[in-house]
Amino acid sequence: MRGFGYLFVAGCMALIALSIGLVLRFVAGMSGTEATMIALVALFALLTLEVSASRGRDRSGVSERFEGLSRVSSDLAREVGELRHRIAALEAAPKKEQQMATAPLSREISEVAKLVEEIAQTVAIHDTLLTSPRKMREHDEPDAEIQPVVPTTPRPFDGKSEQEITVLVRGAIESGNIELFLQPVVTLPQRKVRFYEALSRMRLREGGMIDAADFIPVAKKAGLLPRVDERLVHNCVQVVRRLASKNREVGLFLNIAPETLGDRTVFSEILGYLDANRALAPSLVLEMSQLVYRTLGAIELNAMSQLAERGFRFSLDRIDDFRIEPRGLAERGIRFMKVPADLMLKQMQATGGAHIHPSDLSDLLGRHGIDLVADHIESENIVVDLLDYDVRFGQGFLFAPPRPVRAEILKGEMKPDAAGNGEITGVIPPGTETGFTAAPLSALTRNPRVA
Repeated sequence: MRGFGYLFVAGCMALIALSIGLVLRFVAGMSGTEATMIALVALFALLTLEVSASRGRDRSGVSERFEGLSRVSSDLAREVGELRHRIAALEAAPKKEQQMATAPLSREISEVAKLVEEIAQTVAIHDTLLTSPRKMREHDEPDAEIQPVVPTTPRPFDGKSEQEITVLVRGAIESGNIELFLQPVVTLPQRKVRFYEALSRMRLREGGMIDAADFIPVAKKAGLLPRVDERLVHNCVQVVRRLASKNREVGLFLNIAPETLGDRTVFSEILGYLDANRALAPSLVLEMSQLVYRTLGAIELNAMSQLAERGFRFSLDRIDDFRIEPRGLAERGIRFMKVPADLMLKQMQATGGAHIHPSDLSDLLGRHGIDLVADHIESENIVVDLLDYDVRFGQGFLFAPPRPVRAEILKGEMKPDAAGNGEITGVIPPGTETGFTAAPLSALTRNPRVA
């Protein structure tokens, strides 16, 4: 139908041009050649006007279609967003119910697993006692005295029941005996302190210290981790405030547990506190392990999104493999990745097969705004090797061990360092240097990994 209209218009234009030519020939008295040329010019002018008008109509139609598509796309985006929120709510509801239903069974299974482990250790000891004399008889030494030695590692809670340990940990949390230790993260190769990592230690009444690796599992089982993290966040904000008041460009890494992100009551309190200190967001980096990040549910991911919207950044530590998607990590607000130095220095076949090679890791992460930190650095040789991998930051006992924050820091006081700047330093014996200074590895004990 549209083609017939075009033909009709073209016919009308030809008829008009023909009429003009005839009028000029027989009425105006022009020659046939002149009349024909003028008629052709008139036909061309009419065709040009029609093409211009047709293009204008087409352009107007296309614009209307694009506007319609834009409206439809906006409606679809809004509906998809609503569906995403509904799906997240549906996923979260049964998960919480399942956790409540399976919590008693999980505790029982954990107790049974501990009993089985104790039985296995006992059986192994008895087996050693029984087989050792038999082997000695086979070597014709019947009079030799056999005294098998079973190696044991003393633990801070040895000799205490699980209930007693839980009471100790709960009391330490309620009485404020969870203390803050800091370990520096330095730039490479300059070794300038750029960040600190906040670590928790539990102080016993008799004066001893217990590493997080020993008391965090107990706190986790008792459901006390959110309260530990709440205190850690408050203390870290106090430290960062002091640093900011001295115009120190130093940030702070602090661990946050998935239980804290999933606890609506405690997380709401932490979120409100961080909201009130949003100006410190660039200096606070919330950290979790690679394994924990991979097991986060909808509630925990939503909590991460709320923190990221307020400008707080995240870090992944305890990297076990390089099966990562930097783009996805960056979209979740992750801006740092801590990789053990020994893993960085392994060959390709030892780092996860055909995935990212360590030599490409820094460049790949950098393209997505993620900084690479090599941790557990314990010798100068490791630093030299890491420079070939373009690693910007390093952490480990080579630079400084974790040291406790002075009490006056958390109470609103700070002592100046030798240069006149406020400095966070550990409790150091008299006669030694202040601040985080490199110490020989032989003088240090290995730091247990913080949960």
